[in-house]
Amino acid sequence: MKVTIVGAGNVGASCADSISYRGIASEVVLLDIKEGFAEGKAMDISQCATNTGFNTKVTGVTNDYSKTANSDVVVITSGIPRKPGMTREELIGINAGIVKTVVENVLAHSPEAIIVIVSNPMDTMTYLALKTTGLPKNRIIGMGGALDSSRFRYYLSKALDKPSNDVSAMVIGGHGDTTMIPLTRLASYNGIPVSEFLSEEELAKVAADTMVGGATLTGLLGTSAWYAPGASVAYLVDSILNDQKKMIACSVMLEGEYGQNDICIGVPCIIGKNGIEQILDIKLSDTEKEAFAKSAVAVRNMNADLKSVLA
Repeated sequence: MKVTIVGAGNVGASCADSISYRGIASEVVLLDIKEGFAEGKAMDISQCATNTGFNTKVTGVTNDYSKTANSDVVVITSGIPRKPGMTREELIGINAGIVKTVVENVLAHSPEAIIVIVSNPMDTMTYLALKTTGLPKNRIIGMGGALDSSRFRYYLSKALDKPSNDVSAMVIGGHGDTTMIPLTRLASYNGIPVSEFLSEEELAKVAADTMVGGATLTGLLGTSAWYAPGASVAYLVDSILNDQKKMIACSVMLEGEYGQNDICIGVPCIIGKNGIEQILDIKLSDTEKEAFAKSAVAVRNMNADLKSVLA
């Protein structure tokens, strides 16, 4: 199995490292426009092999899409990272042109690939990729919900003082500080609702911390996070390449689900060898429905800025 990652910055390199270390793919190609940058990152990752035991072939290339040919999955992290004080929405004008060009180039060499979008604003970039390629919606996947859900589980584990892997929880809605919806009602600790252990006030704080989880890290690091995004991509790619049928919150085109049409937004999906194999239209409470509708409006407002790109 071959995976191409476009963009060798912190997030892209972390994706390559996580996929290689876990042996998810037999070959990883890391591509960047900066001369020698992807080559250096690939060499550095490859030199970990003897000490960590992985056998994945990792190759770096500078803007040569022919080396990405016959990729099974292409991960797009290209674009400028979010800076302190910058919202994901502000990135749209710059990153839309980058993502459109990248998608066209990778599909020219890997026409059957499943595309995973990481670039921000992620829901809007997923929508852009789908509209400009005309691909079936199962082959364009926005990664954000997987990352937001991992952060939700982290904050729940802190509040519970229990291991994150014993916590089950999901975030739906837009991948933005004000648009994501942590489903506290459905979160559980080893099958028991977390509301049995945490008060309403504590759950509200967990949800609030989750929603600003990315911005919190940006403030601390001076740029976007990369370890958790890289691990989240690897988790998603693993489910695709190994047909694991995992339920993962992903940004996908809705066609009536959750009362929405013509929008890419985060909902629970079954992920397998065909990409998005099923959208789970779960029953939301009235409060959750209202929050989801508001989130959809915010995502649509960002999508409106794509008119010039889609024209």
